[in-house]
Amino acid sequence: MSKIIILDYNLGNLFSVQHACTSLGLDAEISQNLADIKNAKALILPGVGAFNEAMNNLEKLNLIDPILEHVNAGKPLFGICLGLQLLFTESEEFGSRNGLNLIAGKVLKFPQMVGKNKLIVPQIGWNTIKSRKSGFKNTPLEGIKENEFAYFVHSYYVLPDNEEDFLAYTDYEGHLYCSAVIKNNIFATQFHPEKSGKEGLKIYKNWAEQNDLI
Repeated sequence: MSKIIILDYNLGNLFSVQHACTSLGLDAEISQNLADIKNAKALILPGVGAFNEAMNNLEKLNLIDPILEHVNAGKPLFGICLGLQLLFTESEEFGSRNGLNLIAGKVLKFPQMVGKNKLIVPQIGWNTIKSRKSGFKNTPLEGIKENEFAYFVHSYYVLPDNEEDFLAYTDYEGHLYCSAVIKNNIFATQFHPEKSGKEGLKIYKNWAEQNDLI
């Protein structure tokens, strides 16, 4: 049984995430098997697509309770892009839909305008990440420089209720939003570390090392 299970709920960039893991020597397997998830030392929740469809798929595959049980047991979970958004209480995408509620807050759509700046939605491409407080020490972003570039693809962003969950932010044409969160054994990014070059791979490595997965 692999130490790390990359959750397959029929949405997401599963193989690029697995490739990033295996390039670092991590024992990572793609699975939606409940026994695999129950026995995993860590989970990665990736995702590309719509919030509603993702939550519906998690329900149909009976994956919601195993994810919650994993987190409640204190085992690490790494969310990526849509996987970050699914951790939140609710999303306004296509109406209102409840998420996993592991992090209190909402998923909101980018505004059309910020001052005189028109936002192109979705945001696709490279943008910078900055620390919310005083750097990234003792987090999976440790060693990542302020204003380091990362790769984004998304139309919605997360707004945590609690400031202590807010790890990093990004400025998109004057709109500041949360681009990484950390809460106990949960770490998640709006950007794609596996598409963000060597600095992105460093994030996977940090997360693995800090959770004794290497």
